[in-house]
Amino acid sequence: MSTLTWQRRALLGAAGVALLGVTAELAHRLGPPGPRVLPAPSSVAAAAGDLLADGEFAAHVYATLYACAAGLAAAFGLAVTMGLLLGALPGVEHVLRPIIEFLRSVPSLVLIPLALSLLGDPSAAKAALIVYSCSWPILITTLYGMLEIEPLLKETLRAYGFGLLAIAWRACLPSTAPHIATGVRLAIPVALIVSVSVEVIAGATPGIGTYIVNAYSFDRPAHALAATVVAGLLALAATELCAAGEHQLFTWHRHTTGAQPR
Repeated sequence: MSTLTWQRRALLGAAGVALLGVTAELAHRLGPPGPRVLPAPSSVAAAAGDLLADGEFAAHVYATLYACAAGLAAAFGLAVTMGLLLGALPGVEHVLRPIIEFLRSVPSLVLIPLALSLLGDPSAAKAALIVYSCSWPILITTLYGMLEIEPLLKETLRAYGFGLLAIAWRACLPSTAPHIATGVRLAIPVALIVSVSVEVIAGATPGIGTYIVNAYSFDRPAHALAATVVAGLLALAATELCAAGEHQLFTWHRHTTGAQPR
């Protein structure tokens, strides 16, 4: 099976975006007369150009990205540690599995009012919800990675006198690293969704969501939609960067499993 280079994938993706934009612009201009609910795509593109030179918007983007990065880092440390421990203690994992499945099934967005009520500070609520929502994909992929470890490897290390922590460091963590990276890649857009959603609802914390609400309040729908597009592009860029890092770091895993790169 042949795989596309990242350059060719980028060109095909850009062509798809351009085709969608042209189609939307034609539909907007050739549609039935009357007031338009949404601004023309060309107006949104022009507003996006304005945002590139807007220092206020840059500050909002920085606030959102900082919250996402800090929340992802905390979720990574928490979820990987818990995943390794639960994977090494299958009895405990079986007991906690129903609780884990229940908690990760609860949509993070419905917890926003509860987090705001309990924590009071919108920034603290945003940070807590990012950590909560991003922990689940990393935890689950870590657990799946632990299930694929060859039992003979762990038994051999035990026979040579290595303890639980040493086995986790020497065998479990390297073997589960590709799965952990997949969990991080899945958690990136989740972090951005939660962060922007809290900003939209709370409105009292800097971020892209706050900028979107303010833009709609001052009757600037093109700028609000442009900020929404920028948020999506940031998530896409971060996800692709993570995928490129996986491609470079885990070549050995693809050779071992025969998996095709993205």
